[in-house]
Amino acid sequence: MSPPYDLILHGGTCVLPGGEARADIGIRDGRIAAIGALDQDAAVSRFEVRGLHLLPGVIDSQVHMREPGLEHKEDFASGTMAAVLGGVTAVMEMPNTKPNTTTAAALADKARRAKGRAWCDMAFFVGAAAENVEQLAELERLPACAGVKVFMGSSTGSLLVEDDATLAQVLANGTRRVAVHCEDEPRLRERFAMVEGGAPVSQHPHWRDAETARRATERLLRLARGTQRRVHVLHVTTADEMEILPDYRDLATVEVTPQHLTLSAPEAYERLGSLAQMNPPIRETAHRDALWRALDQGLVDCIGSDHAPHTLEEKAQAYPKSPSGMPGVQTLVPILLDHVHAGRLSLTRFVDLTSAGPARLYGVAGKGRIALGYDADLTIVDLKAQRTITNQWIVSRCGWTPFDGMKVTGWPEATLVRGHVVMRDGQVLGDPIGAAIRYQECLS
Repeated sequence: MSPPYDLILHGGTCVLPGGEARADIGIRDGRIAAIGALDQDAAVSRFEVRGLHLLPGVIDSQVHMREPGLEHKEDFASGTMAAVLGGVTAVMEMPNTKPNTTTAAALADKARRAKGRAWCDMAFFVGAAAENVEQLAELERLPACAGVKVFMGSSTGSLLVEDDATLAQVLANGTRRVAVHCEDEPRLRERFAMVEGGAPVSQHPHWRDAETARRATERLLRLARGTQRRVHVLHVTTADEMEILPDYRDLATVEVTPQHLTLSAPEAYERLGSLAQMNPPIRETAHRDALWRALDQGLVDCIGSDHAPHTLEEKAQAYPKSPSGMPGVQTLVPILLDHVHAGRLSLTRFVDLTSAGPARLYGVAGKGRIALGYDADLTIVDLKAQRTITNQWIVSRCGWTPFDGMKVTGWPEATLVRGHVVMRDGQVLGDPIGAAIRYQECLS
C-alpha cells in the first residue's frame, strides 16, 4: 500500500489563516492534504524545514514578461525562473506585448507559449482598447485570463484608453475587477515640454507629477461609481490618491510596489540614474511615507512588483528616450522580508498583501492560503538569513536590479508550486511545470 502523502514538510513554522503554528504539511496530488503532527513515514519523500517559515505561495499580480515580441528583455522561461528563485509561485502577466493581448487568439497564443516553459503558474490580462470594448465581457472569462487591464496613460497605440467615454464603455462591459494604470494622459502631453529634447532623469517625477496620478485616479473612481464596476488601482504612488481612495472602498482596491515603498527621490535618481525610472515615478519621501501610512491603516490590498525589465543598453539612452520600468519579480520577497525584519511590516500583513490579498481581490481559486484542499503553493523563507542582492543573482534576461548591493535580512529558501519543489537553496529544480491560474468567477 502506497503512503498517503507524496511529500511531508516537517518541523517548520506555518503562517496559517489563524496565525503562526509549528506544524507539518502533508501534500497529495499537488494539494495540501494534512496540517499538523504527521507520521514521518507516511510520505514518499520528506523535506526538513525546521527553523524556516512556510508562507502561502506568493502571487505577483503585476508582471511584464515581454513575450511575444520583446523577448530580448524577458520571456516566459527567464521571467518565471526569476519568479521561483525569488519565492514567487504564481504571476499575472500584462498585455502590452507585440502584438498586444487584446483578442482571444492573442491570449491563447500566450498560454501556448508558456506551456512547458513556465516555472510557476501564470495568467494573462487582456488589454482594453476601443476596438475590443464589446468583446471584453467574453474575453475576461476565457481560460488563463486574469481579467482586463486599462492603461489611462503611459502606453502606446490602441491600449491607451485616455478619454472618459471609452473608459466608461470598458467599465460597463464585464463583471470582473478591472486593473488600471492611472496617469492622466492629457496632462502628460501638456507637460511633456518640461523634458522634451532632453533633461535630467530626476525631472521624471516632476513631469509625471502627483497631480497627473490624482486626476486619473479621481476620474476612474467617478466612472467606477457610475457603472458600479469593481476596479483595482495599480501601483499607487501619491499621498493625494491615498486621501481620496477611502471613499471608494466598496468598489476600489489598492496596490503598491516594493520599489515605491523602498526608494525615494531625489536620492534614487542621483544614485541609479535611469535605472530608477518607471511609471508612475519613484517620488519624494513624503509620498513614500504616505504609502506606508495607507498600508498600516489597511487601505492597501496587495503588493505587486510591476516587473518591467529593459536592457541596460536601452536604459542607457538619454532621458526621456530611456524606457520606464525595472525588474522586480525576483526581489519582491527579499525586499519585503527586509521590511518585516525592520519592523515596518508584520509577517501576517506580508502574507495578506502578497498571497491572500491578490487571491481575494482577483478571485483566484485554490491559492492564497495554507489550508486543506488548497494548491500546495508554498514560499519557504529564512527570516534570519542575511544576504546581499546582486546583479549576478538576477536571472531575468535584463540582468540587473535597482537593488544591486542592498543587504537584506530574510530570504526565500525554497519554492513549491502545486507540491513540486521548483527551487531549493538557490537552485531551480526539475522541469517547468507552470499551469494556468484558475479563477472562481470563470469556473463552470
